[in-house]
Amino acid sequence: MTQREVNYQRLVDQITAQGLDPNHPGLKHYLDAFKYGMPDEGGFGLGVARFVQKMIGLGNVKEAELFPRDANRVTP
Repeated sequence: MTQREVNYQRLVDQITAQGLDPNHPGLKHYLDAFKYGMPDEGGFGLGVARFVQKMIGLGNVKEAELFPRDANRVTP
């Protein structure tokens, strides 16, 4: 199983190596989460968002997501 990369500088280096701008509004907010301490996650499957959804009775897991995505929202 592969863990998500959580090292901020490594993410910035990978984004830059692909010719993208890490300060682009579509990436900056995502990277900020890692800059300020996104915890490690190994892909257990349940996920914090699903746990929070069930715990407080939300109707949709997107309501518990830090960066929810759908057809109408693709940037934070």
